[in-house]
Amino acid sequence: MGYSLDFGSVLTGEHLRWLLSGIFITVQLTIATWLLAFVIAVILAVVRMSGFKPAEWLVSAYVEIHQNIPLLVQVMFWYFAMPELLPESARMWLNERNSEFILAWLALAFCFAAYMSEALRSGLRAIPRTQYEAGRVLGFGFLRTMRYIVVPQAIRIAAPPLLNSSLLLFKNTSIAMAIGVHELTYQSRQIESDTFRTFEVFAVTTAIYLVISFIIMALGSIYERRAALISR
Repeated sequence: MGYSLDFGSVLTGEHLRWLLSGIFITVQLTIATWLLAFVIAVILAVVRMSGFKPAEWLVSAYVEIHQNIPLLVQVMFWYFAMPELLPESARMWLNERNSEFILAWLALAFCFAAYMSEALRSGLRAIPRTQYEAGRVLGFGFLRTMRYIVVPQAIRIAAPPLLNSSLLLFKNTSIAMAIGVHELTYQSRQIESDTFRTFEVFAVTTAIYLVISFIIMALGSIYERRAALISR
């Protein structure tokens, strides 16, 4: 007897609500992580270009560590090990405020900040020295030159690798299910366990990941086109 497809059991009732909840949490985690990772990445990239050798070595070590340790291990470390270093009051605060989501957010952000900082550093290195000199002519110090002149140009140059990092970040939010974050993959597993409709559940989940990935790529392409027009 052949297998009879039944997407209705996945896309209706309580299971649909689980799926929509998973999508919302996945998107929420992606956006929150991207924002924090980007801020950290800008700081890391600027510090690495500062010329202060001890700081450059520290940033280099940070990048190497986060790029060479599996992301799952990093998420597990943040969830199981990091809270042990906190005082009891801080652990209680985390437990009362969805510690799984917060710690997954921090683990992902600190990891992807390393990748984004390398993309930004390549953009910074592509900026001509005359741009730095222009900042000095205007009376800017190093930080103001980076903020107003160099970094905005570097972001436009680094847009393609930043887009790749953003896609990788979105897809890797699924790792958060390992510590109990109810994101899309977690909810898909729950629906599959409840319905035993393995093919339907993961066909729908695959389609959702593809659609959101295409949306991210489309937004990145729009930004790149606008940045190209501005730079002309």
